[in-house]
Amino acid sequence: MIRRFHKVPSILLILLTFVAMFPGMITGSSSAAVLTAGAVVAPMLALMGLPGESAAALIAMAGILGMIAPPVNIPAMIIGGGIDMPYVGFELPLLLLTVPLAIFAALWFGYRHAKKTDMGKVLAALDTATLDKYGAMRLFAPVLIVLVLMVADRAFPKFSSLGMPLIFSIGVASACFTGKRFNILQASKTAVEQALPVLGILVGVGMFIQVMTLTGVRGFIVVNALSVPPAWLYVAIAVTLPLFGAVSAFGAASVLGVPFLLALLQKDQIITAAALSLMAALGDFMPPTALSAIFAAQVVGLKGYGSTLKKLIIPSLLVIAWALIFIIFSKQIRAVY
Repeated sequence: MIRRFHKVPSILLILLTFVAMFPGMITGSSSAAVLTAGAVVAPMLALMGLPGESAAALIAMAGILGMIAPPVNIPAMIIGGGIDMPYVGFELPLLLLTVPLAIFAALWFGYRHAKKTDMGKVLAALDTATLDKYGAMRLFAPVLIVLVLMVADRAFPKFSSLGMPLIFSIGVASACFTGKRFNILQASKTAVEQALPVLGILVGVGMFIQVMTLTGVRGFIVVNALSVPPAWLYVAIAVTLPLFGAVSAFGAASVLGVPFLLALLQKDQIITAAALSLMAALGDFMPPTALSAIFAAQVVGLKGYGSTLKKLIIPSLLVIAWALIFIIFSKQIRAVY
């Protein structure tokens, strides 16, 4: 990819952003995207001249956009589950929501730095020994296997119903026979060690949501959300969904996304749920958890994540505005396609 597009930094930045989004698209987790593909993309962004803060901000934004992009969007599934709406027909609205934002983020964070960089030196600095030795087809075989099995699961549900855990296990098993040899037990141990902080946060958040439900706080929020005057409803959505995401993006989708969708029954429900899920995902930028921002800062080698959050303020406001446009004009957007 870098060999082919190194003379066009804008296209290369956009493609690297899509690469960083990919794990989030198939797992529904921004943390997975940041810690896996984000770690792969970070050195390339550094070679292209991006400062650490800008690179971390781009990786963090790619993480949440990948989390919302199809085929797997867990916040949208949670919101839909609250009103018994199946997760069907979300693919195109989610693409319309995320792809333009991904292109904007790539150019916003990276283009002014990349255009000043000698891309010939970037190409010369790349270590292509492994690629030359094994070939692209062999190295990317595990990814292709996972993609084929995922497509088969959706295209032929009567014949293929492996499920995501088994599909990824098959992909991992195939990786043992492609590329460099590695110690699978050591790799598994390292992966679990890196995942434990995320799992701890998610378990704690899940307990918090359950306590809110059992004590009646969630019901109180639902009742008050439904009684918000129409003029203030969009303001409430734009402010509370991302802020509550400081607890958890999934928690925001469950506690606030469902009542807001019920308050917007006059809108197209699929497009509205997709837009609400996008705003809920911004919670991964909200301290103190700020999972996406924290891990992105770690990936690029920053000691703190405050400077990364500052870089994300303006793009986050644009994300909120973009999502609100989709909610307000949901019926018109649905009529187009």
